Amino acid sequence: MADPFVSRAERVVDALLESDPEMALWAGDHRFDGRLPDYSTEAVAARVSMLREASHALAEVDPDDLDLADGVDLEIVAGQVSAQLFHLTELREHEWNPLQYNPGRLLNALLTRPTDTAEVRLTALIERLSAIPDSLATARGRLSDIPAVFAETGVGQFRGAAQLIRGRLSTLTDEVPHLRPAASAAADQAVTALTDFSDWLSRQPDGRSPRLGRALWEAKLWHSLDTPLSASELARRAEAMLTQVTDELAECAAQLLGEPASDDVTARALAKLAEDRPTNDTILPRSREVFAELSAFVREHDLVSLVDAPLDIVEMPEFARGVSAAYVDPPGALETASVPTFYAISPAPADWSDERTASFFAEYNDHMLRNLTVHEAMPGHYLQLAHARRYRGRTRVRQTCFSGTFIEGWAVYAEELLQSYGYGGLPVRMQQLKMRLRMIINVLLDQSIHCDGMTEEEALHLMVGRGHQSQEEAEGKWARARLSSTQLSTYFVGYQEVSRLAAACPRGRADRAWHDEILSHGSIAPRHVATLLGV
Repeated sequence: MADPFVSRAERVVDALLESDPEMALWAGDHRFDGRLPDYSTEAVAARVSMLREASHALAEVDPDDLDLADGVDLEIVAGQVSAQLFHLTELREHEWNPLQYNPGRLLNALLTRPTDTAEVRLTALIERLSAIPDSLATARGRLSDIPAVFAETGVGQFRGAAQLIRGRLSTLTDEVPHLRPAASAAADQAVTALTDFSDWLSRQPDGRSPRLGRALWEAKLWHSLDTPLSASELARRAEAMLTQVTDELAECAAQLLGEPASDDVTARALAKLAEDRPTNDTILPRSREVFAELSAFVREHDLVSLVDAPLDIVEMPEFARGVSAAYVDPPGALETASVPTFYAISPAPADWSDERTASFFAEYNDHMLRNLTVHEAMPGHYLQLAHARRYRGRTRVRQTCFSGTFIEGWAVYAEELLQSYGYGGLPVRMQQLKMRLRMIINVLLDQSIHCDGMTEEEALHLMVGRGHQSQEEAEGKWARARLSSTQLSTYFVGYQEVSRLAAACPRGRADRAWHDEILSHGSIAPRHVATLLGV
């Protein structure tokens, strides 16, 4: 049955990639580089039909006939199909979330990644630009009852996508001048459509609540986490850890200032550390220095094998802002070209007041930047995803389906791992504990906002009072929690499950060989890694 499974799984993977250009981009499959996602009524119905057929085809496979690796792949691809069906038929974000129609990342990939010749990429870009007016016309017809926070974020992101086209198109047209007229015409129409759509969003009345409600949130949580952990148990664990980490941070603050532990001492110690902070001009060069420092530290302590893969540390493009302060954008696991991973960091917007900018950089101070770079780059997301791209199995399932729980869990575990070896001393240790508080509070925010009616005042009080976050950071997280339901819970669950994998090291304390083994199976749910490791 193994070979028929491989054939069936490969057909399902092909169907998933063809139906979703963003999934294809993540995977590094360039066959659909000229397309945008299609959320027209007809396209959604066709995709739902395909997913149901795929689900039935996979259900006919007897897992008892498969070896361990194929059995894991069967669970992964069946879970991916089930998750996509849930999103299209129950969550139905294409009917109320305008961010689903943002073409920025798909355009940016063609503009910035040299995955093929300039002519091939520009030809695909012209197709994609030409599709934007129809895509946004579909959006206007499909979207209704838009929550205000989604409309407000969309206004900035769609204007950012227009700015991306204006600012970057010449990098390709200069290399392929004979396509410049077609590209310019398509770009003009796309910019007009994006600008008009942004203006249309700005005029929309406040619609439905962004809160999903418990039934829908718990269903989405199950698909997001891929773990049997219940929502109530998740909240119980978070509450218990909140007290523990608060006490640890207080002890570090007392040590830093040489005073007895108290909430006031913790606040003053963190404020003292925040005095060392970057600016818009220095944050990128400082991040590059920190990455080099971290690479040397990981190598010196033999924590995990480094991978020869290019990394570019860049300013976050405007089309992607409004959700987080930093992210990593890697090449897909199926990518054949030598292209970099982008570690994107958001500056403070140019139109912010001096006070607001100071608050932003107080939060992302020099010590926090070091811990953030552990999480995002070394040995966090960048290195983990580089290891994942090395995996090759009998199917492309693990190159196309990924677990956010594992990805975020490894990155949080990496923060703790480096602290256990003394990286950055007490200042970075305090930032790591502050980030741990943020991770725990994220879980409580996620569930309380979407299920229990937590107010903005209550959320800000929790983040500023218990999490020692700046007002600016807390307000951004209030928006993010409503924009990205369940994603904030992946950090906490992933950290606990990846930590258990590390603790199962047969040699006692996890070392380079064991970390490499954990990372060798792709970006799959921790429970599947445990199965493959036999722990």
